[in-house]
Amino acid sequence: MEAFNPTYDYACELDRQDDLASFKDEFYKKKGTIYLDGNSLGLLSKRAESSLLSLLDSWKQYGIDGWTEGEHPWFYLSEKLGGLLAPLVGASSEEVVVTGSTTVNLHQLVSTFYNPEGKRTKILADELTFPTDIYALQSQVKLKGYDPADHLVQVKSRDGRMINEEDIIHAMTDDIALIVLPSVLYRSGQILDMARLTEEAHKRGILIGFDLCHSIGSIPHHFNEWDVDFAFWCNYKYLNAGPGGVAGLYVNKKHFSRTPGLTGWFSSQKDKQFDMDHELTPAEDAGAYQMGTPHVLSVAPLIGSLEMFAEAGIDRLRKKSLHITRYMMELVISELEGMGFTIGNPLEDHKRGGHIYLEHPEAARICKALKENGVIPDFRTPNGIRLAPIALYNTYEEVWMAVGILKTIMKEEQYKKFKNERDVVA
Repeated sequence: MEAFNPTYDYACELDRQDDLASFKDEFYKKKGTIYLDGNSLGLLSKRAESSLLSLLDSWKQYGIDGWTEGEHPWFYLSEKLGGLLAPLVGASSEEVVVTGSTTVNLHQLVSTFYNPEGKRTKILADELTFPTDIYALQSQVKLKGYDPADHLVQVKSRDGRMINEEDIIHAMTDDIALIVLPSVLYRSGQILDMARLTEEAHKRGILIGFDLCHSIGSIPHHFNEWDVDFAFWCNYKYLNAGPGGVAGLYVNKKHFSRTPGLTGWFSSQKDKQFDMDHELTPAEDAGAYQMGTPHVLSVAPLIGSLEMFAEAGIDRLRKKSLHITRYMMELVISELEGMGFTIGNPLEDHKRGGHIYLEHPEAARICKALKENGVIPDFRTPNGIRLAPIALYNTYEEVWMAVGILKTIMKEEQYKKFKNERDVVA
């Protein structure tokens, strides 16, 4: 990166040089607000709105025939969108399907790939992963008749922020049947080396899958090269599919011979589904991992959103994301020195996801003060502030202004009028 310059003019110059700048006009951005929470919920784009209205109109126009007619026939939509998502995970189109939610898909995949046998009876995870993953893994262990206290192994963090990959590899013992890890840690933004961890797991005969909620649409993935066994994710963060938008999953084609652990009507091979046979003929691709009828109106915004990702390209998005997060860190170091902030995310580009993570003892109060001043951050208990300048719609000017607002809040102690506790939704 070129020499850092903390001036407003420099921020504006970086925006003039941004070859993704035109995409920001595609999004609805509230006037007077700097939105830095796209790693929790992405903003609505005009294209996502248009595709939602288009699918709503197909219901109006076709009724039941919308399943097979119109621009986006609903019966094939989950597989079609899986094909559009596949380049973002570096997979073949038949290995990806849009279905379920993060937690439902995790249950589906673990019920398929967790087959305790002999001494291999345990699942390996980490202690910093998002709680829903742990809840689901605990449930799956119990369903197999084991005690999660003994059979769900969680790798400890050395510093409370990051997980050392050597510690993960050391925990790949001969009693581990399955590994489920985050691709990017949701607090600190640390990227785990998926290629290395997959190779090490497979050396030991262990299957491995990843939660991509904080990496999909933010960093490139190369699953065909890495030979990852499975993955799952939500589509409403960096991919801007809307609150509760339908999620996605990946299954390595080498596992297509497996029958999914949880089956349903939409697990069927398409040309057999309406035979109404009580003997399931599973689809011969990732579509088999669907269960119930697709949520057509909840998946619709993803159609428009993925058009933009195809145009922007994940490599260009990653390049800007790294540049703008580094710029933000440089501003924090320059402007907030002595104010009690610690940068808790990795400083190295190859280890950092799409957001920065600041720690401060007064984090909850500071986040409330930021919101009062028009900056939308994300608080993470106990003392974390996540700030995500999103490559598609955030500007360098916004980052410069946000850090300036944060500096004023700290100098004037504006945060002291708030309680240092999270809201119901943090």
